[in-house]
Amino acid sequence: MDERAKRLALVGVMLSIFLAAMESTVVATAMPRVVASLGGLDIYSWVFSGFLLTSTVTMPLWGRLSDLYGRRPVFLCGLVVFLVGSALSGLSQTMAQLIAFRMVQGIGAGLLVPVLTTLLVQAAGGRPLGKLMATVSLPAVLVPILGPVAGGLIVSNLSWRWIFYVNVPICLVALVPAWRGMSPSRGTAAAPRLDVAGLALLSPAVALTLYGLAQVSGDGGFAHRGVLIPLAADAMLLASFIAWALRPHRRVTPLVDLRLLRVRSFSAAAGLMFISGLSMYGALFLLPLYYQQIRGASALGAGLLLAPQGIGALLPRTLAGTLTDRIGPRPVVLAGMAIAAAGTVPFALAGAQRATA
Repeated sequence: MDERAKRLALVGVMLSIFLAAMESTVVATAMPRVVASLGGLDIYSWVFSGFLLTSTVTMPLWGRLSDLYGRRPVFLCGLVVFLVGSALSGLSQTMAQLIAFRMVQGIGAGLLVPVLTTLLVQAAGGRPLGKLMATVSLPAVLVPILGPVAGGLIVSNLSWRWIFYVNVPICLVALVPAWRGMSPSRGTAAAPRLDVAGLALLSPAVALTLYGLAQVSGDGGFAHRGVLIPLAADAMLLASFIAWALRPHRRVTPLVDLRLLRVRSFSAAAGLMFISGLSMYGALFLLPLYYQQIRGASALGAGLLLAPQGIGALLPRTLAGTLTDRIGPRPVVLAGMAIAAAGTVPFALAGAQRATA
């Protein structure tokens, strides 16, 4: 793949990252309007959980399919699936339909990480990844700034359905550089077979985890059977998956290579990504409801109140990449965790005062 083709491919992937990340923040701001239109307040959290469930479960599947059939056809297929899920989400008539179609969106979004990782390694050519990663992930950092404001503008001036319809032209634009820049290779004949058994164990395990945790807010908390039974079944499935993934395979490569977790730097990075996602996106889903329903802000006002979080993530982006390449990731990560912890304290102490935005 020549340099021009690599750039085109990265542009297509960056647009897709922007699209998938933007969708979550836009939907979060618009959810009070969606609930008012469709009802289903008791299950609205599955609008986000369903999307994350299918994107997480299908991520290793997309990676394996790209090994078998090549990145371009798999990536284009995922974009088309995301496009169809977006259009159907906009047409939803009930909250259950919206959740189902958001899960279709998640299936398409699950392709981004494995394809992006491969392209980054190819583009780096053995050079340090800090600066390149900071540049390529820039759309994901801009989204917490632009997404809530865009969501507020859309629901304030148009129907909430346009938060999904707007994805259609962006998907069509992203298809062009992806088609022209990605290699048409069909994969390798020696590529291992898909780990169907691992997929059958891991997928319901993740689903049961989300379902069980979603029931904690009901009567009984963690002691309720609606929480204990799914989590117990989840534990058994996870144990079975771990045993399957760690056994030696001759014809099938495990869906997730758990042996990588033995590498301290890899396991630490995976844990930090989980914590950062939990702290940032967990609050991002709840704060729009807090601002609009508790503090009385408008949809646009809630978006403006959420934007500073994205600005804070954007400002040190280039510096963090440079420092990581120069002094290593440990001091950068420790400093970032300390700042994030300090910034969380005001949210924990927030009250029910009405907003002025």
